[in-house]
Amino acid sequence: MEIELADAVAAVRDELLEAAARGVGQDLAFKVGPVQLEFTVELRADAKAKAGFKAWVINTDAEAGVTRGRTHRVTVTLTPQRPDGSDLLVHGDPSRQQGPGDVSGRIPD
Repeated sequence: MEIELADAVAAVRDELLEAAARGVGQDLAFKVGPVQLEFTVELRADAKAKAGFKAWVINTDAEAGVTRGRTHRVTVTLTPQRPDGSDLLVHGDPSRQQGPGDVSGRIPD
């Protein structure tokens, strides 16, 4: 399965927005800090890309079959914020019981 780097970043953005949407109306909010993503990418020539290359995220299984010189490790750090520049908040429920809940059925270590 091939995924463009832009699509991988978009998927993370969509998940953060979904988490924020689920928290609407809650009294407790969490500020989303920097999100660090690390990918193994393969650069390929692409006549349609402005720079002439596109970065494709590959999984570790595919990495073994690709020559080492063609793959690169890329770390991207994103700081999510709303369109107005304010922080993205993910909300929680302050009335939720603290801790793990009922553990009476837990098997001892």
